[in-house]
Amino acid sequence: MTVNVSQVVVRTPSGADRSLGDYAGKVLLIVNVASRCGFTRQYAGLQALQDKYGSQGLVVLGFPCNDFGAQEPGTLPEIQQFCSTTYGASFELFDKVHASGSTTEPYTTLTKVEPAGDVAWNFEKFLVGRDGTVQGRFKSGVEPDSAELTAAIEAALAAAA
Repeated sequence: MTVNVSQVVVRTPSGADRSLGDYAGKVLLIVNVASRCGFTRQYAGLQALQDKYGSQGLVVLGFPCNDFGAQEPGTLPEIQQFCSTTYGASFELFDKVHASGSTTEPYTTLTKVEPAGDVAWNFEKFLVGRDGTVQGRFKSGVEPDSAELTAAIEAALAAAA
């Protein structure tokens, strides 16, 4: 099943609605993040991806999520401060979401991609091509600098919109 996120509306840190269609022509890496998770160190790798590929059109979007082990209990300002101070992460963070159970966007749409189903844990990644279609789903254990993920990012960046 082809899943397109162009019509998906998410909430910014200021509480405003933003359409993922605003990123048309960009490659998105959408990640549910948490500050107290065993995978939290991936913040640094996600920022490295943003730094390496941002000029080519990659945009990393982080969606804080407290669904798994209550590992993201903080407020959005606390989360932003933690990410910036601890990992030097400056990629875009959005308002908190639910990625499992009664999901909120972007996960209501993203979890329709095969293999369909709820996000299993923090730091699951969805790669979205320039045309807004989901190109891949990567489990939490797939590190940001893994060959599997970087190859998929490079292929998505090389594709025309």
